Amino acid sequence: MRDFATKSLVLLFAVLCLSATHMAIAQEPPMEAPPADVAGKWTVYARAANGETSTKYLEIKQDGNTLSGHFKGPNQSGGIEGTINEQHIVVRTKTRWVFVFRGRVEGNSIQGTFHDRRGTGEWQAVRSN
Repeated sequence: MRDFATKSLVLLFAVLCLSATHMAIAQEPPMEAPPADVAGKWTVYARAANGETSTKYLEIKQDGNTLSGHFKGPNQSGGIEGTINEQHIVVRTKTRWVFVFRGRVEGNSIQGTFHDRRGTGEWQAVRSN
């Protein structure tokens, strides 16, 4: 009888260990996809809240999820800083009147919204290199 109790206890311990291992594996978060490749030159077509349209240019350098580079607009130019998380991009200009571009990357195009001192608008960019 004592051997049966010992074997039962060992079997119960083994089942608990396997269950705990299975639960630990099941709770791991899914692996993140790598960030989209956005390095290069982009032509940006923007429409402000008042309907005014303009063309701007971004030259983006990418180091993993971190973005840097240069912005050129009709009235100002300067550096940029930003991030890319899978397909989601955020770029902030280092200019007198700051633009913040947010969007979703799909291959060689990006669509999203931007914010500047006058409000919110829409933008679309096409890779030009």
